[in-house]
Amino acid sequence: MSVTADLPEPEVLVHTEGRAGFLTLNRPRAINALTHGMVRRIDEALTAWADDPAIGTVVLGGAGERGLCAGGDIRAIHADAVAGGSASLAFWRDEYRLNARIARYPKPFVALMDGIVMGGGVGLSGHASVRVVTERSRVAMPETGIGLVPDVGGTWLLGRAPGELGTHLALTGTPVGAADALLTGLADHHVPAAELPALTAALAEEDAAAVLARFARPAPEGELAARRDWIDACYGAGTVEEIVQRLTDSGVPEAKETATLLLTRSPTALKATLAAVRRARALDSLEAALTMEFRLSSAALRSPDLVEGIRAQVVDKDRNPRWNPPTLAGVTPEDTARWFAPAEGGDLDLTTPAVRQDPEETA
Repeated sequence: MSVTADLPEPEVLVHTEGRAGFLTLNRPRAINALTHGMVRRIDEALTAWADDPAIGTVVLGGAGERGLCAGGDIRAIHADAVAGGSASLAFWRDEYRLNARIARYPKPFVALMDGIVMGGGVGLSGHASVRVVTERSRVAMPETGIGLVPDVGGTWLLGRAPGELGTHLALTGTPVGAADALLTGLADHHVPAAELPALTAALAEEDAAAVLARFARPAPEGELAARRDWIDACYGAGTVEEIVQRLTDSGVPEAKETATLLLTRSPTALKATLAAVRRARALDSLEAALTMEFRLSSAALRSPDLVEGIRAQVVDKDRNPRWNPPTLAGVTPEDTARWFAPAEGGDLDLTTPAVRQDPEETA
């Protein structure tokens, strides 16, 4: 047996073909969950390609059939949080820098958001200049279910969704399909999954705008447009408690079910998330949002809910987290304010403003 036969598969496959550079997340058994090494490898490739005249387009995809990326490796984050949290902070610093870099990348960056795209997967794809979903896409920021707040620029993206749709998605963590990803501004184009191999081959030879104009199709009907009235009315409230009350009293069965769902999420994370999404609306750059989110993630590492939430959802899988405090009433305004204090060990430093290309100009 050769020595190379014993080497593990790279976690990110990097290759060039024609005029394109291809990045393939390669942990299919974990739905391509991100590790620190993967973040660094992607950044290295983007550095090499940024000034390479032979590369006209960058294409991001995921190995396997289940999805682009299920998010960060939260088992590793759980272990690190129990041990003190320094490795997670280092991971987030590099991950958020990569998110900002993707947003201002000087060449078309095409993200193929097929299948599951959650958390850190949204960070890699949601800031791309060309974002492609399929009928199999399930896009979500599910952080409140594990005691976290939407990060990787999630507050920036969701804070700019029409009406209160982003608030709804941020608080509940509900996954959306292709049409709703387009409606909320999380994606730009729908391409049938069966067409992705042909799309990918074309991107290696042609300009991204011309390719997407040829392959994009109308998305299957979504759900959020029909729910917009009660979502906007209920999530326009000033507090999480009032949102839950409005949902309960609305007379709409789906709204009442949503109220019940919210009460299963971390009360602390819910209040910090509502504040973060509303603060993000007033910020002038993705970098500013990422800096805020780094403070929130740092605070989460010191919160008992992060360890407990990951334990319940991923480690023990009993789906019965014991939040502390256990109720919304137990989370004071002072508790929420502390999540926005400067991060221990120093804030994230992102001084270059993001310049996200207009999708109409790049695709």
